[in-house]
Amino acid sequence: MQRVTIQVGGMSCDGCVASLSRVLGRLPGVQVERVAVGVAEVRYDESAVSESTLRDAVVRAGFEATAIEAR
Repeated sequence: MQRVTIQVGGMSCDGCVASLSRVLGRLPGVQVERVAVGVAEVRYDESAVSESTLRDAVVRAGFEATAIEAR
């Protein structure tokens, strides 16, 4: 499992946090560790999902993935 921190633009409230948590949590092989305004920390199975899939999920949720950093 790979751990990453995703810097997220466009979030401003608890509703944004809940929405992004839900979208990321539905991806196969993804475990959401923490989502707060501006950041999401997840673990993911590299054989099931890629960083570009994570980035696309953030965009589909209506936000901008400004950076993805391994931790």
